[in-house]
Amino acid sequence: MSDAFAFNETYRARAETIVARYPEGRQQSAVIPLLDLAQRQAGGWLPTEALEHVASYLDMPKIRVLEVASFYSMFNLEPVGKNFVQLCRTTPCWLRGSDDLRAVAKDVTGCGLGETSDDGTFTVVEVECLGACCNAPMVQINDEYYEDLTADSFKAVLEALKRGETPKPGSQAGRAGSEPTGDRATLTGAGEGE
Repeated sequence: MSDAFAFNETYRARAETIVARYPEGRQQSAVIPLLDLAQRQAGGWLPTEALEHVASYLDMPKIRVLEVASFYSMFNLEPVGKNFVQLCRTTPCWLRGSDDLRAVAKDVTGCGLGETSDDGTFTVVEVECLGACCNAPMVQINDEYYEDLTADSFKAVLEALKRGETPKPGSQAGRAGSEPTGDRATLTGAGEGE
C-alpha cells in the first residue's frame, strides 16, 4: 500500500466493516464506498495516492479504480473547496430558476462554474439531476440538499457558509419533505370519493 496515503485508524475500521459485507472473492465490489472514504479522508478529493491505496487495499488494478472514480460525478479528481456547491441544471430546476442560483453563486462566492474561490471556501459546479425535482430548484453542498430555493434564500445559505455557520438543509420554503405547496386541492372531504 502507498506510503503517501493510507486510511487512518477511523477510516480503516470503516473500510474493514464495508469490505466484510461482500462475499469471499467479491471484495472489489466495495470500490465505490472505499473511494468515498478515501475522498472524505483526503479533504473532498481523490489524489493519485488515494486511488492507489484503494486499488492496493482491494487487490485490483489501479486503472480499474481510476475508471470508477472518473466515471462517477460524486468523485473529485482535483482539489475542491471546503463547501462543494453542486448546482442542479436539469429541466425542473432550470424551469424554476436555477439560472438565478448560478448568478447568486458567482456573486457570493466569486467563483465561475468549475472554479474554487481564492480562499478555498467554495467550489461551484453544475451537475445533472440531483434527484429532488419536486423541490426544485435545489443544490447539493457537500452532503446536504438545499431545496425550494429562491435567489434570496440561496444567497442566505451561501453567506451563512461564508461566515462559518451551518445553515439548515432541506426545504428553504419551510415545507416538509416534498409535500405540496399551498392548501390541499384533492381528497379534502371526509367521505369516500369526495
